[in-house]
Amino acid sequence: MSTYTSLNAMLNLYDENGKMQLEKDKEAARAYFLEEVNVHTRFFHNTDEKIEYLTTENYWDANLLALYSHEFILKAFDTAYAKKYRFQNFLGALKFYTSYALRSNDGKTILERYEDRVTMTALYLAQGDETLALDLIEEMLTNRFQPATPTFQNAGKARRGELVSCFLLDTQDSLDSIKDTWNYAAQLSKAGGGVAINMTDVREEGAPLKGKEGLAKGVLPWMKIQEDIFSTVDQLGTRQGAGAVYLSVHHPDILKFLDTKRENADEKVRIKTLSLGVVITDAMMNAAKKGEDMYQFSPYDVEKEYGEKLSKIGITEHYDELVANPNIRKKRLDPRRLLQTIAEVQFESGYPYILFEDTANNANPVPGRINMSNLCSEILQTSEPTTYNEDGSVDHMGRDISCNLASLNVYNAMRSPDLGKTVEVGMRALTTVSDTTSIDRAPTVKKGNEEMRSVGLGQMSLATLFGTEEMYYGDEDSLDFTNIYFMTINYYSLLASTRMAQERNSTFDGFEESAYADGSYFDQYVQGAGIRPQREKTRAIFEKFGQRIPTVQDWEALKTEVMEHGVYHAWRLAVPPTGSISYLSNSAASIHPITALIEIRKEGAVGRAYFPTPHLTEDNAKYFEDAYAVGAKRTIDVYAEATKHTDQGLSCTLFFPEDVTTRDINKAQLHAWRKGIKTLYYIRLRAVAVDGTDVSECVSCAL
Repeated sequence: MSTYTSLNAMLNLYDENGKMQLEKDKEAARAYFLEEVNVHTRFFHNTDEKIEYLTTENYWDANLLALYSHEFILKAFDTAYAKKYRFQNFLGALKFYTSYALRSNDGKTILERYEDRVTMTALYLAQGDETLALDLIEEMLTNRFQPATPTFQNAGKARRGELVSCFLLDTQDSLDSIKDTWNYAAQLSKAGGGVAINMTDVREEGAPLKGKEGLAKGVLPWMKIQEDIFSTVDQLGTRQGAGAVYLSVHHPDILKFLDTKRENADEKVRIKTLSLGVVITDAMMNAAKKGEDMYQFSPYDVEKEYGEKLSKIGITEHYDELVANPNIRKKRLDPRRLLQTIAEVQFESGYPYILFEDTANNANPVPGRINMSNLCSEILQTSEPTTYNEDGSVDHMGRDISCNLASLNVYNAMRSPDLGKTVEVGMRALTTVSDTTSIDRAPTVKKGNEEMRSVGLGQMSLATLFGTEEMYYGDEDSLDFTNIYFMTINYYSLLASTRMAQERNSTFDGFEESAYADGSYFDQYVQGAGIRPQREKTRAIFEKFGQRIPTVQDWEALKTEVMEHGVYHAWRLAVPPTGSISYLSNSAASIHPITALIEIRKEGAVGRAYFPTPHLTEDNAKYFEDAYAVGAKRTIDVYAEATKHTDQGLSCTLFFPEDVTTRDINKAQLHAWRKGIKTLYYIRLRAVAVDGTDVSECVSCAL
């Protein structure tokens, strides 16, 4: 065993005084550099030599560096190295040098230090803007802002994948559409993105084909083929292909869809690696509340009767009409039984994800209808279907969805000299990814990106802020802080977006019909609803760090500016689960509770690795309750406060103890629906060994 793994493992042991040995983690990081990083790094005499070698050998993008003067490039690298960045944890260093740092073609030699990757990422995201490049170096090396893995892993490299994290494809009920979906999914998986697919509009099993009854095979065979595509196509071995399929609960195949994830499912239909998501409507939830049956509708009949897709029609709004229409084949189903089935499958697999369709659409400020989410259940945008001619050619090119992500570290962002500037720098960085991305081989995605310019600025380490400021996750103080913090982030991101719209004299497509253009989006803020701290703790934290909370007058001025000049991005905010980038930034993942004071990870390079909760001390440890102790209700309550100010979704994982029942899961889902949660991600169950001890690393699924 190496010195660094031995030191890191000591985090799992108390010292002779019964204290946590937290300092051993930094010692492990230092030992890792001495024993691994420094030994395998190619060192250069100076920056000029490094640049010359890495560009000549086609590792760094020479065209990117040509956007800047040589003097500025040297200044940028000098600025980064002057920060004397040190990893605060061993796992962050391990993740960076095994997954992010540029290596020689044979994989044996490290060619980039952390400062190099940050600088090249900043230079790419600034696209020749020297001020923005230096601002990005500052924000990244202070761990206030961190791009998502596709961006941080690829930016500035000569041979790279796409910088975009998520793609969503809308499949229509035709072989031409299904074929294009397969092709686009393969191309996007090759580029390194996760791909989600809406299959609600594909005709059900037993529907007619060419007028002959009972011939359609339903959605399952198409899903099996899609799973094989994702299993085969990846990004040069650096990022595995990953996909999800979403289906409405009103689709007649929903029970068979869920059965594909059961442990005892027949191998012919079992879905092993594809993620599943269900789209739940208010119509279903209201029927469940009343103890009434719900109805499922034939997508084929709905489109034939109304000329509209099942996923686009707005089922809750038209529910009674659909039920009454004798030309639409339908099935009766007990919604309570369906909810129980969903919980049973989640017990076995952690799936399906849940999208509360009407909640998402009621909060959506942009024209169109949301009918699915992404692989991590935080992207919520509208799409437009492609239509085809009889010969299979495209009649009208539709619009699919892409979103690039980054996250602010709440703990560090609150310590920014200027939170508004930190948000704007992040928004401009994300915008560069959108502006410079052109995925020609998936034209519907390209069109969606060009027209909507959507980005997803997220948050992580909220639990760290709670713990260090002596708040329990989900208590009244933490709920009030979450509300005010996310309201503030919403304000600054909108301000940044309208500034960019003015600079470029351009708004997203459809702005004129949006809730931004008519000013209705701002109603809650200009009326003063929920924009002032209700707890002294929140007020004190913002004052302590010198951060200003937007006032009614600020919101009124922003409303006027937006209505006059528009906004550049159709969607701005989304909270992803954050995995590896959390470790890089010494951050608790996303905004959910910590999973353990000392998290145990299985890492291929070293086996077990231990990650201590960031900024944990013996004195504040009592405020860091793990997610299983916090429970689903308090987790949902925190997410509900953040959701009010987030125009897309939040990746919300629910954690349950080992004795949880399906009834407990259904109660949590009902609570989430009532609280206005838009999506639910994984279900995670605490596992217990045979002897009754907690096995915290053995959960139903991993972030």
